Amino acid sequence: MNYLAFKHLHLACVGLSATLFLVRGLLMLGRPEALRARWARVLPHVVDTVLLSAAIGMLVVGRIHPLDAPWLLAKIGALLVYIGLGTVALKRGRTRGVRLGAWLAALAVLLYIVAVAMTKQVWPL
Repeated sequence: MNYLAFKHLHLACVGLSATLFLVRGLLMLGRPEALRARWARVLPHVVDTVLLSAAIGMLVVGRIHPLDAPWLLAKIGALLVYIGLGTVALKRGRTRGVRLGAWLAALAVLLYIVAVAMTKQVWPL
């Protein structure tokens, strides 16, 4: 695969992953039992695995080293925060309020990640 193919796959998975996170968050608020459905437990992991694989593919094919790109390090760091907040929002939060706060914070971090990716700046404006 070439760089552009990896990039398009990555972008498609970003959209799908974000949509799934948004839907699962809404289900957590309105119908939490629906999060036990097989698709809600499996599909996000499949999409996120393809998303990460495409990102690694872009790095390899494009000969990009994360240590040479501060914006990429910021994106990776924010991704770890997003994952942590997401697990609190959808699984580990003890109260509905904690889950809601973590979900909203995770969505804000997701917007930051997208802004960094689009601008290639650690502090996008």
